[in-house]
Amino acid sequence: MARRHAKVGRPGSGTQTELVPIVILAAILSGVVVGVFLGTFGGGGSVPAAPLLIYAVGVNDPHVAIGTSAAAVAAIAAVSVIGHWRPKRVKRPCAGIFALAGIAGSIAGSQLALRVDGPWLLLAFSAVMAAIGLSMFRKPKGLVDPDVRITAAIMARIVPLGVLTGLAAGFFGIGGGFLIVPGLMSATGMTLSSAMASSLASVALFVATTSANYALAGYVDLKMAGLLLAGGTVGGVAGVQVAKVLAGRVSLARKGFAAMIVGVAGYVGWNAVLGIAATS
Repeated sequence: MARRHAKVGRPGSGTQTELVPIVILAAILSGVVVGVFLGTFGGGGSVPAAPLLIYAVGVNDPHVAIGTSAAAVAAIAAVSVIGHWRPKRVKRPCAGIFALAGIAGSIAGSQLALRVDGPWLLLAFSAVMAAIGLSMFRKPKGLVDPDVRITAAIMARIVPLGVLTGLAAGFFGIGGGFLIVPGLMSATGMTLSSAMASSLASVALFVATTSANYALAGYVDLKMAGLLLAGGTVGGVAGVQVAKVLAGRVSLARKGFAAMIVGVAGYVGWNAVLGIAATS
């Protein structure tokens, strides 16, 4: 596995991973996977990024994995949202207010995460992954309004949801799209396709804020983030096309993705428990 080749420095000392060929290939392919998931599903698509860096690429420090994946996911989400922007599926006023409210939460969440030991952070991350996967089995509820427009009542619902989502996204270094999609639907009544597309705009801003906090603390490997972005750009474009193909079978596809997330959560959680036991 690529894991034995990776070498991560101390926080603030560059935290660079040794870019041997197998690590470069693993990072690019990991980016492709994340990009496809983000482009296809919007919410939840960024969840595998940090586990892929740890278990496929071989980044040893969970904080570096989260910070680096957040930097790459922000850019991948921005690329993916372009493909949805042209068909006007992104409800810009609603997505913009939700994202701005969440930035404050993501700052607080990422600052808190930096103070948590790596194994415990991974254990909490695995629990959230499991919750994300299980939540994706449920069909979002709410009245459907394809032409939703921002109102004072909608703003009153969006702002607190944005802050709470940003807090979770910042702590775990994920986009929080699994919360954004049902949150936008319940708060505004927009369609599932619009919520999935609009979530990408919020994901980009949330994780960009998170990665900035991690970068200031020395926990972002810029070269590794670049490799993830290279793969993720291709994957994101492909994911948008996959979303169009699966337009009539989104529910089935999301359930398959959800099952994978739950499985990965179990693997991450087990390894975190072993890490905690080894240091206690």
